[in-house]
Amino acid sequence: MSFWSHVLDALLALVHILSDRLLEFVLGWYLGEHKRVPGPPSLEQQTTITKSAVELAQQIRERRQRSYDIVKTYCERIESVNRDLNAVVDGPFPEALDQAREIDRKLDEKEYSDEDLRRLPFLGVPFSTKDSTAVAGKLHTLGLLARKSERSTTDAECVRLMKESGAIIIATSNVPEVNKWIESRNMLIGCTNNPYDLRRSVGGSSGGEAALIAACCTGFGLGTDIGGSIRIPAFNCGIFGHKPTSGAVNMAGCTFRTGKEKDTMVCAGPMSRSARDLLPMMQVLVDPSLKAKLKLDQKVELKRLRYFYVSSNGMAQCNPINRETERVMYKIRKHFEGVSGKDVRHADLPNTKLTGKMWRYWMTQEPANFNLLLGNGAELNPFVELFKKILGQSDYSMAAIYSLIDSVLPKEKEKLMREATAKCRKSVQDLLGDDGVLFYHSSPRTAPFHYYPLVKFNDFAYFSLFNVLHLPATQVPMGLDSKGMPLGIQVVANPNNDRLCLAVAEELERTFGGWVPPFPLKN
Repeated sequence: MSFWSHVLDALLALVHILSDRLLEFVLGWYLGEHKRVPGPPSLEQQTTITKSAVELAQQIRERRQRSYDIVKTYCERIESVNRDLNAVVDGPFPEALDQAREIDRKLDEKEYSDEDLRRLPFLGVPFSTKDSTAVAGKLHTLGLLARKSERSTTDAECVRLMKESGAIIIATSNVPEVNKWIESRNMLIGCTNNPYDLRRSVGGSSGGEAALIAACCTGFGLGTDIGGSIRIPAFNCGIFGHKPTSGAVNMAGCTFRTGKEKDTMVCAGPMSRSARDLLPMMQVLVDPSLKAKLKLDQKVELKRLRYFYVSSNGMAQCNPINRETERVMYKIRKHFEGVSGKDVRHADLPNTKLTGKMWRYWMTQEPANFNLLLGNGAELNPFVELFKKILGQSDYSMAAIYSLIDSVLPKEKEKLMREATAKCRKSVQDLLGDDGVLFYHSSPRTAPFHYYPLVKFNDFAYFSLFNVLHLPATQVPMGLDSKGMPLGIQVVANPNNDRLCLAVAEELERTFGGWVPPFPLKN
């Protein structure tokens, strides 16, 4: 690299740092004082709502807690804090209490056999999902004013499977319009707030879901991910989220997908406060035809794995990695060097500087037409919508109009993008094989203030790379930064090696603590 290239890189980094600090100052002043979501009123409620889904299911089976009491406590929690979060689209559902009462009756009268209980790993545990994922009889708005009264007639396949595991759906959560933005804001519900700082972004598109899970309003949740839509909210809200291997989970009913689409970047996956929940959730969700390939029941020997890391994606459009984020990577490297007895090696992946362009290109190859989805079947003119927005007459957020304008801008060069993607994918696959794990920064900085992404949005490329490459990736919380916002890391493996990501996530949780409540704990 030449001297002038170094100078240019230094100047770009300085511009990013200064603009970042300016935005933090201005938006912090505009949005007012720091407020967090309140904690539960009693130690008894706190003890219930902070448990993992696996713990809750075990306590219900062993009759140490009743499903009705758990569901009622979560519903009351939603009612008490959703005014602060603004995360719920529909719910809490009153029939959830009836379902829980019936489960308790059957357990009391021993109507479930041992085989039944094995088939119902989440029996009596409440869960939620994002509004864009269909739930029979419930609102299915996708954040659109035109769909404010629309209800789904069927369950999405992932919802159906989770219900069949014994779990009870209690609410649906807020999304950006048709899921295509990194903040969960729309003109129907408004903006969802981060439990750790109500002035800050929950991310998107599964942002309402992450907020509910982090604030202990649900036992666990289901998200979808086309450019980081599980992992960005999981990172911003300090929870676990897993983007599975592409095609591992049937997408039928998620944002109007049929489940028959080929070569799509979108995946459905689990979101939870505990890494321990992710594997059993995946065992419920994975398409039966792929269970043998994913080998989710196979034990992972952490000391036998090879570990790698990437220090930066090299994109000039992204913020530089800040010191607290660098420190997270350092701690992880040192820990896994101890686990494996080998160095955690630096990986130099080709073409990550083009991540934003690659994702933008591959979005044009998706079967879903964003413009038509946003218009609820009608073609929208981006410049007409921009003019209406200026006049205060648009039905769409500024973020949605950004995406409409992007659709008429010059396209990425197809040959270049396909070659860059293929080279990067081959490099990762050759590097990791079937026993390698890659640590990749979640973001250069923690969750920004509301509106920040309208000015600086390219940091999401740290997540979208693994949609482009169709690789499994787990978002893992790694404590809080000096502002009290969640830090995190992504754990990545080759296709069908989801179990490696999940095993490493559990090790990180055991070692570094995992999810940190956004409210002070009672003793």
